Amino acid sequence: MSATNYVSQRSGRVNADAATSSRALFLKLYAGEVMTAFQTKNIMMNYTRTRNISKGKSAQFIMTGKHRTAAYHTPGNEIIPAASAKQAERVVSIDDLLVVHQFIPNIDEAMAQYDIRSVYTQEAAYGLAKAADQNILRTAIKAALTTNKERANYHVQDYNAWDDEDFTINVEYSDTNFANSLKSSNFFEGVLEAKRILESAGAPLDDLVCIVPTDLYYALFKASTNGEATTALHMFNVDIGGSGSVVGADMPNIAGIPVIRTPHMGTATASAWTDSLFTSGIATTGAAPLGAAESNRATVYNVKGTYTAATAGANLVGPTGGTDANGATVRMDTEATKVRALVMNKDAVATVKLLDLSVETDYMVNRQGTLIVSKYAMGHNILRPAMAVALKSSHIA
Repeated sequence: MSATNYVSQRSGRVNADAATSSRALFLKLYAGEVMTAFQTKNIMMNYTRTRNISKGKSAQFIMTGKHRTAAYHTPGNEIIPAASAKQAERVVSIDDLLVVHQFIPNIDEAMAQYDIRSVYTQEAAYGLAKAADQNILRTAIKAALTTNKERANYHVQDYNAWDDEDFTINVEYSDTNFANSLKSSNFFEGVLEAKRILESAGAPLDDLVCIVPTDLYYALFKASTNGEATTALHMFNVDIGGSGSVVGADMPNIAGIPVIRTPHMGTATASAWTDSLFTSGIATTGAAPLGAAESNRATVYNVKGTYTAATAGANLVGPTGGTDANGATVRMDTEATKVRALVMNKDAVATVKLLDLSVETDYMVNRQGTLIVSKYAMGHNILRPAMAVALKSSHIA
């Protein structure tokens, strides 16, 4: 069997155009700077419950239930526990090995007037970081949309029904069009309502964070474009206890919740939203884990899509506003595309790492070049769905 020819990363070509010379960008002498692509950082890893394992294909998280029934004691009576807390487990499996790889020809590296290997290594690392970010965001959105027990069965990997599971509802802007979801007054009140929902449900309020797409984050500062009076930016008004800076586009903490922006959720204009996480609100965009012959996790980050709710079953186990009517048509794909921000605690999503981000290089004398492989192996699952509340637009676009 003949050897497979590698596709070389010819860094001397302009825009990787095979019609141009492989030496076009190489100079006779060093002159100038290397212009690399804009980098996007991994943001979400700090906001998940993370565990590292050295062996195995999955990790178990024990879910402990409620034991809060109090009663007055009659002197002389024996104290006998009448009930025990209910427990279950949540399992997080490892995805397939995710890699970014490049082959750098020795002759190109010798001619280059800059350290080309470090440039492509950094690019690969950021590519992996983006993939991790988006998988965590997909899982967080699924957690927020899991507002009742039936939805949990569809969205939580290897779901074991747990009687003490908590669920919370989401916040939907009372809009007449998509543009209203860009207004700072709606956003401010939405974050407040999300915190109220979590606090009323008895959820711990430690480490709450609000995740916002980059485009929507900056749109919140554009009062004139959004048709708002500048007084709508009251959260910035230091005279009434506000903080942040309109001039510096610095969003303040809202009710003690920091606002974090990410370019990985989607993009927006003044009138439309483009989702970067799901195709048609269901399937994962970009790389997905492999099928049954490997990890069998090809659809693990997908949203359920459309289904018919049960009749007097798990669809009714949830808070008011979070249940689905008997036999109703549930459009999870539509709901996913309406999510504009998330208020969440790190217990909403669990991450298990088998191989953390690393880079390997191998000089191959038979090919006269260096193979660079950046990789990681990790997986994500919903841990506590009640710990994620979505801020949703009433309109997709």
